[in-house]
Amino acid sequence: MATQLLIDTDVLIDYLRGSPDAIGYVEAQEERPLISVVTVAELYAGVREGEERSRLDRFLQAFEIIPLDQRLAVQGGLYRRDYSKSHNVGIADALIAATATQRQVALVTLNRKHFPMLQDVLVPYHKAQANPTPSKGMDPTR
Repeated sequence: MATQLLIDTDVLIDYLRGSPDAIGYVEAQEERPLISVVTVAELYAGVREGEERSRLDRFLQAFEIIPLDQRLAVQGGLYRRDYSKSHNVGIADALIAATATQRQVALVTLNRKHFPMLQDVLVPYHKAQANPTPSKGMDPTR
């Protein structure tokens, strides 16, 4: 049985940048994925006018966009209050977490540490480090 998932902004950015891992994961979903209206704002904050924006407009049609309401805003505010100091949770992540809680769905993200308030978090793939730094004392040629 397929389950709806809430996709976080970082996975969608990877998709839009052509990451094979992100493309494979998003396109393999059997049910229409959910995204928060906060994710929509984050995506448009980084888009360039022209073809890139048109592509984003078309891309977002594939998702069910969950709007904010008062109940979700209250929960997001409480998450921010409770986790901002201990886990550096910002308001955007707090609202996305509240969306997952309200919809009772798993959150798909690449950054598990931003969502300590959620039990049901999926990390679909891990990004490879561009140039890992060898540890001191180790021979990098081995």
